[in-house]
Amino acid sequence: MALNGPLVVGISGYELSLEEREILQHPLISGVILFTRNYQSPEQLSALTKSIHELRDPKLLITVDQEGGRVQRFRAAFTLLPPAGAIGKLYDQDSKLGLELAEAMGELMAMELRACGVDLSFAPVLDIDNGQSKVIGNRGFHQNPSAVAKLAISYVKGMKQAGMAAIGKHYPGHGSVINDTHLESATDPRPLSIIEQNDLIPFKELAEMGIAGMMAAHVIYPQVDKHPAGFSKVWLQEILRKHLNFRGIIFSDDLGMMAAKQYGDIVHTIKAALDAGCDRVLLCNEPDSVIKVLDGLKHSASCQTNSILEPSKASCDWQSLKGNPRWIELQKSFKHYCHPGAL
Repeated sequence: MALNGPLVVGISGYELSLEEREILQHPLISGVILFTRNYQSPEQLSALTKSIHELRDPKLLITVDQEGGRVQRFRAAFTLLPPAGAIGKLYDQDSKLGLELAEAMGELMAMELRACGVDLSFAPVLDIDNGQSKVIGNRGFHQNPSAVAKLAISYVKGMKQAGMAAIGKHYPGHGSVINDTHLESATDPRPLSIIEQNDLIPFKELAEMGIAGMMAAHVIYPQVDKHPAGFSKVWLQEILRKHLNFRGIIFSDDLGMMAAKQYGDIVHTIKAALDAGCDRVLLCNEPDSVIKVLDGLKHSASCQTNSILEPSKASCDWQSLKGNPRWIELQKSFKHYCHPGAL
């Protein structure tokens, strides 16, 4: 039986405190999200993930944002991955090579995380890089929706080769929004018809291929609904579930972000996201709020379990990875094609 509490929470440091060990036993928590503050070395990370996995049976899901480029939480000793946009540029020069490297990047990223006990990376980014968004930019593969979909499908295939599920973000598309939702509210004034013809294409195609999860943006699309997508029954239940026929797990973006602050305190914010249709909610950087949430949240567990998110095969440890012929081959590909100037 897999855990299906709705909360995925951050922790404070390189190892679990006694208080965190107790908190993570709570049935409303089903996962942990790690950040740079939780990483010193592969050996330390492996010890941390082992301690988290040993807390409960079934195990808590351990997650991270390890996209590459600007968003790569673990760097020292890990492969410095290029931003997705660098792969998109190679795709324009040679589409076959671009797709091969997208698949290789997904596999390499997942292999290294799995070797340290991390179960899941919130990737790939499915947003379109149309040159407007400050927060997306070259985190997106391409400015063409069909190219984004093709590259993302290859990337997800690579992740699958390493046994890792994939999470597409930030539904229904953050690429036309200038504002950074970490810092302020954000609005996309375009009508649904335009969004469907552009931004939704990668999400539609990845939903059709059976991607395990989607993460919703904190962006408001006022011609569709007054609520941000991650708090919108229209976006999550009507469009994503019914129209796109998505059957995986819906994640909120971090509910500590400024664009999610309009629903009152954190308990009301979480309730609003769950009521709208999120199966999992992220509370990344507010450790003082977690106990308040656990005390105040009276919400039945989601019917969606962690089972489709859990690794599909065993991984080797970090030391064994370094002698793995496939890892060596992937490393060579990135050193040859993705030079440091692309990072």
